Amino acid sequence: MTSGAAVVIGASGGVGGAVRSWLEASGRFEVVHGVSRRGDGIDITDEASVAGLAARLADGPPLELVFVATGVLHDGFEPERSFKAMQAAHLLRDFQVNALGPALLARHLIPLMPRDRRAVFAALSARVGSIGDNRLGGWHSYRASKAALNMILKTLAVELARTHPQAVVAGLHPGTVDTGLSKPFQRGVQPEKLFTADQSAAYLLQVLDGLTPAESGGVFAWDGARVPE
Repeated sequence: MTSGAAVVIGASGGVGGAVRSWLEASGRFEVVHGVSRRGDGIDITDEASVAGLAARLADGPPLELVFVATGVLHDGFEPERSFKAMQAAHLLRDFQVNALGPALLARHLIPLMPRDRRAVFAALSARVGSIGDNRLGGWHSYRASKAALNMILKTLAVELARTHPQAVVAGLHPGTVDTGLSKPFQRGVQPEKLFTADQSAAYLLQVLDGLTPAESGGVFAWDGARVPE
């Protein structure tokens, strides 16, 4: 039985595109929107752009799933091996894309989600964004921006528990996926732990299906395990 709408932001990327394909094939939603900077000119770091997206989506069915598949790791900057390599431009860029963007999407898209039934707001995070699990150091900009994203998701969950009691907010660690984001860092990854985008998307959607409102605000790996805060 189809119901409501789903939107995948970052649908031109590997994981985002695969998530969109899985959702369309499932037939669970009346409509599945796939948007991206490359395809639609959506800039998640620009509030006017995000507000424009929300205005367009408001004309359709309520959003029962918002899946934020955006993110940046390198793309002009190498992850820092030492605090001596930190740069303001690198830090700001990672925070804008990895934390500010999902925050703006939440601000403008959550009002389009139903309050009387289950709805999900999910965003790709990363295990290295865990403060409690950080034993290696390095990657300062990426780690900090993903940790900030995780806090934003946790805070959203606290608030939505009062206004949308059946809602689930979750961060998702997709594993090491064979995409451009992870390509420079795949050396040493065991073959069975290097996922295709299609594999990762299937795992993540299965994880989301199993989450309850009581688990809202957490970050979960592709296998369903909760990532330490």
